[in-house]
Amino acid sequence: MIRDFTDLLIWQKAIEAGQKIYDLTRSFPADERFGLTAQVRRAGVSISSNIAEGHARQGKEFAHFISIARGSLAETESQLLFAVAIGYLPPEPVMEYRTLAGEIHRMCSSLVEKLKTN
Repeated sequence: MIRDFTDLLIWQKAIEAGQKIYDLTRSFPADERFGLTAQVRRAGVSISSNIAEGHARQGKEFAHFISIARGSLAETESQLLFAVAIGYLPPEPVMEYRTLAGEIHRMCSSLVEKLKTN
């Protein structure tokens, strides 16, 4: 039974992704606090936020917010890959994040398709 957005598995996975982003960015240099660290964290938090906001709106608007969440998901992946490229992170934990992001992306796609048929 879905009572509110916190019951959605996709939202729960998005929270997990946000937590991983915070864990990964803790090792970034202090001078990145207002740069890459803030940017990737904002994008990570917006994934679950857009799912929650979309659920409150329902229908076609929900699908739109899921699409925005999917964009934020891609943004975080790109930013974390950039962090690997510049030596802030090793590749292994980012690949683990990308596995979770792929799962969330597939869930987003499935949910959008389901919302389009309603």
